[in-house]
Amino acid sequence: MRRRLQVTSAKALNLIKEFIQLESFGGILLLFTTILALIAANIDGISGIYHDFWQSSFGVVFGEFRAALTMQGWVNDVLMAIFFLSIGLEIKKEMIIGNLASVKKASFPIVAAFGGMIIPICIYFSFNMGGEYVHGFGIPMATDIAFALGVLMLLGKRVPLELKIFLVTLAVADDLGAIVVIALFYSGNVIWSYILAAAGTMVVLFVLNRYGVKNIFVYVVVGIALWYFVHHSGIHATISGVLLAFMIPLRVDNIASSPLIKMEHTLNPLSAYFIMPVFAFANAGVTIGGEFALNDITLGVMIGLIAGKPAGIFLFTFLSEKFGMAKKPDSLSWLHILGAGFLGGIGFTMSIFIATLTFDGALLEEAKLSIMISSLIAAIIGTLFFKFVLFKIKNRSA
Repeated sequence: MRRRLQVTSAKALNLIKEFIQLESFGGILLLFTTILALIAANIDGISGIYHDFWQSSFGVVFGEFRAALTMQGWVNDVLMAIFFLSIGLEIKKEMIIGNLASVKKASFPIVAAFGGMIIPICIYFSFNMGGEYVHGFGIPMATDIAFALGVLMLLGKRVPLELKIFLVTLAVADDLGAIVVIALFYSGNVIWSYILAAAGTMVVLFVLNRYGVKNIFVYVVVGIALWYFVHHSGIHATISGVLLAFMIPLRVDNIASSPLIKMEHTLNPLSAYFIMPVFAFANAGVTIGGEFALNDITLGVMIGLIAGKPAGIFLFTFLSEKFGMAKKPDSLSWLHILGAGFLGGIGFTMSIFIATLTFDGALLEEAKLSIMISSLIAAIIGTLFFKFVLFKIKNRSA
């Protein structure tokens, strides 16, 4: 039994290392497509084509049946549902065989993620409580793991693997929190007939899992039906990806052949190298004109990400260890945790996604720009912190 647990832990660690390498390069690609989107949205003659393309309709209409969305809708509702499927697979894997599988391993990064969500939300509320923009509280609570790991990769091998694993685990827990918030607070009016249809589809998926069906194609077909019902139910369509992920089988005694691992290996490169860059290109094209206004939305988002994230991550983990609720990994110092907190302020992908669910028009443009500015500042602060504070202290003590 102990031997099997050791083998499982080793396989889980290798899967995490592969994920880190994948996401690190994905962060660089994400940055490149973001720059392209900003260029396309701000050059005369191109900006009109750029915006018209993403707002153009595409799909199939046959009698009363209509399956048509804007091009941006296909990205935000369909491709992002696949992205959330890959996130859901990662969360389930971490909960069964990874760093969220035991209370001892999971408590520290979960506390970090919780603090990194609560403090930014409180900061946003402090600027917007009682106002008409209070609904944007979810924007500064997210961490973009691809960008954060991309920054760590640029810092080289001096960054310990344990810190990268901590950041990945924190981001997984953070994503789970964001998913719950999206499901509870960023959905429309619920249509119960579609909710019941989605519930019936979940029963089908449960039965397939229960009886050991391993054919991924079967889960995909049923998953498409689930997406359709959830999309029309009033709950955001991306939640269907997470629901489907939790129904994909994972066999602890034979990890490599499990449908979940096979699907994850297929979807992770698709998410990192295609879906996230396309999402950035479709949503990061903010028209930069005139002065950037510091108002309740932008201040709530920027201070929440730049200051709230590191403060929440550091403060909650420090207090949790002081009171015996969680234990910091021995190989990491509190400066490592603070540095990870600064990088946690890179909210980009999930923050922009929540912004698109919250605002539109000029307010959305302001929210996006504040996310990009604060994510850039957080990346710069995190890089400088590691380069000129943490690494110099380490060299002096060596």
